[in-house]
Amino acid sequence: MNKTSPEIHELKRRFEDQLRRKIKTPKDFIFLSGVVWDRTHDTISPTTLKRLWGYIDGADQARSSTLDILSKALGFKDWDDFLADVDNKGGSDLVVSPHVSVDDLKEGSRVAVSWNPDRHCVFLYLGNTNFIVEESRNSKLKKGDTFSATLFILNEPLFLNNLIQGHNPPVPFVIGNRDGLKEIEVL
Repeated sequence: MNKTSPEIHELKRRFEDQLRRKIKTPKDFIFLSGVVWDRTHDTISPTTLKRLWGYIDGADQARSSTLDILSKALGFKDWDDFLADVDNKGGSDLVVSPHVSVDDLKEGSRVAVSWNPDRHCVFLYLGNTNFIVEESRNSKLKKGDTFSATLFILNEPLFLNNLIQGHNPPVPFVIGNRDGLKEIEVL
């Protein structure tokens, strides 16, 4: 499974909620590796966890064995059991954080976002959940890139679907993976 998927994001969120700490420093990944060992007697290296959390670059896909172990550490039978729990909740968590939904935008609206460290973009809404990057500063996104998105939530990562950069095929992409979006503004 792609490590930027909403399901994996939910897995990481639940770990951080259970442990009551953000996993973002080398010490945190060593701690999490120990928690996994204590709960499951299975080993996941801090380096594997760093890749999954996006702390270091690595494979885009998470191994199913890694996801099974992490799911067990959260109290589930395996990854499929975790996914069933996520599906049963039906994604019905109420969004109470400040946010912008495409339902609130009109074609031609501009949305400015920023995230750490010192990244900033302005997106032009094209309609039908599609956007084009109008401005980009210190980001891998470039002017003219296109993508689709439905919801921008403060302090949460932004999941871009079908990001097209130049002549490359569409890919999923996440911005603000570590700390989420720090600013959202409809211009």
